[in-house]
Amino acid sequence: MPLVTPFRTSFGTQAERDILLVKVMAGGVEGWGECVAMNDPLYSSEYVDGAVDVLRRYFVPALAAHGHLTGADVAPVLARFKGHRMAKAALEMAVLDAELRAADRSWGEELGAVRDRVPSGVSVGIFDTIPELLAAVGGYLEAGYVRIKLKIEPGWDIEPVRAVREAFGYGFPLQVDANTAYTLDDAAQLARLDEFDLLLIEQPMDEEDVLGHAKLARLVTTPMCLDESIVSAETAAAAIELGAAAILNIKPGRVGGYLEARRIHDVAVGRGVPVWCGGMVETGLGRAANIALAALPGFTLPGDVSASDRFYRTDIVPPFVLEDGHIAVPTEPGLGVAPIPEVLRSVTTSVEWISLASR
Repeated sequence: MPLVTPFRTSFGTQAERDILLVKVMAGGVEGWGECVAMNDPLYSSEYVDGAVDVLRRYFVPALAAHGHLTGADVAPVLARFKGHRMAKAALEMAVLDAELRAADRSWGEELGAVRDRVPSGVSVGIFDTIPELLAAVGGYLEAGYVRIKLKIEPGWDIEPVRAVREAFGYGFPLQVDANTAYTLDDAAQLARLDEFDLLLIEQPMDEEDVLGHAKLARLVTTPMCLDESIVSAETAAAAIELGAAAILNIKPGRVGGYLEARRIHDVAVGRGVPVWCGGMVETGLGRAANIALAALPGFTLPGDVSASDRFYRTDIVPPFVLEDGHIAVPTEPGLGVAPIPEVLRSVTTSVEWISLASR
């Protein structure tokens, strides 16, 4: 699916998304899952073709051998297989969606949502020039987004942030995301961001350098937020205890599914650490689930749950629309949305059916 505009981060530029969907048919009820892996293993070790392979070769046969499944069964059944959390999350999402549709229960009800709408932030990529950046940020603020996140990298950090603050002031939350582009040697440079009253600095260093983030947190005033480093409730608890994270970004695909995402939320709430929901340029399927997740009580910061038209001119589900800086939480059973058949057909490049009954 082509993006409205190319989205550039410190690890590359996306102009389109090659999206893997998982559809589960159970007792005449269908459930949908979306794998957030990218084309190439740049954000993480996972990538779309690898997810297809591990699903086909290992995960689907394992689920078939288990017999009757609920969403809560998926992670334990697949636990013996190392990694591949994004592929696992897509399967769990599809099974849970079918289960909830059959039970006439919404995604938000299942996770424990306490709000009927969530504040919407937007992630702004790296541009070639400051004027291009300011035009984009101005458009998002005019549209009503309540929080702006700027992607940064060495050479594109202090001046873009300064320009945004000078152009639009301090009356809205602003944060930055480095996607692991820095090292501890850059601490002095990152500390220069303190003057701009940022909400947080997200994942400045390598995902495995949790101790480095703890050291950096003592050298800068701006709160440290971890993204790529958080892959489970256990890693979340460790990062908090080490002082590496004052805030957590929770991405369900990255952590293996929405049920693990809820466990991370609970860990953070128990330790007084705020969380927010990150995005992976999902279609409306993943967006619906993320919006419901962001309605849990511990999600006290605006997440990357932007309107559908932030990334796609035509989504595969009815679009989510920004209203007064917020997006409504779906209330229909399951995800609350399903693909529009003719739209899905128009962007589908291949389909593979695997019958569990035959295995």
